[in-house]
Order: sequence, then C-alpha cells, then structure tokens
Amino acid sequence: MDIKYMWVIWLGAVVALGMVISLFIRNKKKGNTYEGGKKIAGPLYSRDEDYFKRKMTVYRSCMAALLILSIVAVVSAFVMMARPYSKERVQDEHYCRDIMLCIDISTSVDYLNENLLEELKKTVDELHGERFGIVIFNTSPVLLSPLTDDYEFIKEQLNMIDKSLKVRNSEDDSDLYSTDLSSMYDWLYYEGYITSGTLVGNEQRGSSLIGDGLAAAACDFSDKDKTRTKIMIFSTDNDIQGNPVATLDDAASICKNNGVTVYGVGTKEMTDENRESMKKAVESTGGQFFMEEESGTFDQIVTAIEKSSKNQVDAKMIVQEKSKVEWPFVALLIIFVMMTCIGRVIKL
Repeated sequence: MDIKYMWVIWLGAVVALGMVISLFIRNKKKGNTYEGGKKIAGPLYSRDEDYFKRKMTVYRSCMAALLILSIVAVVSAFVMMARPYSKERVQDEHYCRDIMLCIDISTSVDYLNENLLEELKKTVDELHGERFGIVIFNTSPVLLSPLTDDYEFIKEQLNMIDKSLKVRNSEDDSDLYSTDLSSMYDWLYYEGYITSGTLVGNEQRGSSLIGDGLAAAACDFSDKDKTRTKIMIFSTDNDIQGNPVATLDDAASICKNNGVTVYGVGTKEMTDENRESMKKAVESTGGQFFMEEESGTFDQIVTAIEKSSKNQVDAKMIVQEKSKVEWPFVALLIIFVMMTCIGRVIKL
C-alpha cells in the first residue's frame, strides 16, 4: 500500500507524540494532590479498602484504554487524510470497432426486432471503446443515431424502438378509436416514432426496400478512420415490396467495398428464395447469416456476432490507483464504538 501525501502521516505522528508528552507532563505535575481517600455521601472509604481498589483499577484501566484509543483515532484520521492507495496493473482493452444496427421496421419483422433489441440492450452495457449507431428503414432509411460512444443515449433509442414495436403490436389500430385520450396519444406517439421518415414516397416506391436501407447504413460509417473495424447488424425478412434504388446485392457490394462486415438475422417466416439471397449477400461481405429459429435464443446470435469480431482489439497495460481510505475510516468507527462502551463502564 502506498501513501499519496506522506507529509500528513508525519504530521499525524507529531500530533500523537505531542498528546502523549502533554499527558505525561500533566500527570507528573498533578501528582497525589489528595491523600485523604475518596469522599462520598455516607460511609467513608479509604484507599486501603478492597472496593475502592477495585474501582480505581477499573478506572485507571479504562482511562489508559481511552488514551490509547484516542491516539489511534488521531493516527487513523491522519492516515485517512493522507490518502492511502494501492496500485494494480490491469489490461485496458479498447475495441476499435464501429457497430451499426440496421433494422427493417416493417410490421412483418416486429417479433424478430423485439427479441433482438432485448439482447442488444444488454450488449451495449458491455461495450468499451466501441461506437454504436442505429438506422431504421422501411421505404426510406432514417439515421436515429450516428456512431457514438454515448451508450446511455443508444440505450434510450433502443428502448424507444422496443416500446414503439410493443405498443404497435399490443393494441394495433384500436387505440385510434379509443375514448381514452392518453392511450390514443401514446399509440400515435410511439407509432410516429418508428414511421416518421421511414415511409417517404411509399405510395410510389412501395415498402421494405431492403437494399436502400442497408446501403444507406453502410454510407454512415466514416471512411477516414481506417483502424476501426466496421460491423453491421442487419435484421429483415428480405421481402421487398416495391422498387428500390439499390438491390440487396448492390448494398452488399457497397458494404464490402467500404470494409463493412454484415451480420444478418432473418425471420423464421422467410421464404427459401429470400433466405438464400440474403445469406449470399451477407456472406459476400465476410459476415454470417442467422435464422431466427436456428440459434435457439437471440442472446446466442448476439454472442456469435460479438465473438466473431473480437480479434480487432487495442490492449495495453495500465496502472490503476485504488483508494484504501475505507480501512482507516472503519478503524475510526470501531474506536468510536469502543470509547462509547468504555465511557459507560466508567459511569457504572
């Protein structure tokens, strides 16, 4: 254990020594100023009587204990002010990764997204140095969060998406005709959160434009920082209902050219054709494709994504200082309790 302010320890030693010397001088000057025994109301007891001797022995023992505890308390207080600490060598790992979540927000993918979001919220708590971003899309893509290491903000966005999906699927459109204004407001608020901006031009272009969503998300990565691994978590049923600007293969090529590795998660209701085309596109980027039912649980899917990209790590040994002020503080509390108990013994 090391001491941050060693001079405080020396000051405490001087103060403790001064207390001992002053008490010694005081007792020496005081001497035996009264030789007539102890005066009490009623019978008179002399110093020679057993009762008085026992009482004086207890009294002197208690006073000696109080003196020792007082000195220890002073020393403990000064030790606490001196800031004791210990040094630990730890490996500080910072993951040089950018992770973008790109999710198809159409209703056919709601169940998949709800379960995936639950696991991603846990994953965000374990991030250390990574940047995380979120893109949602249907007809058109919306960047909910650019790449950031503000994990609290990311969790807020994930919670909002999750809440919006749950509200949309709990009551469907019935809340629009409810007499409960607060319920109707909640439905409109959360439904608007995931539809605002994602349905631009849907009457002309259709919906679930998978390629456009993935391509837009790929373009949200920075091209300047070449040291960071680029990861895309992509969820969809690959059921295109319109005329996209970019096909899924076009979007996969953009990802590959920009160094983005895509990890796709498809719904269990996907057709064989949609599954195969998505699997081919995802694997062309160097990533992996997962089916909703294959891995059993969504935490296993997220774990697989996490493990498959952990090879890109910056790690260095650093020395951390760990405060040890709790020990002198505990000592002070124990001393306080002991002095209180001794005080009660003296009163008896």
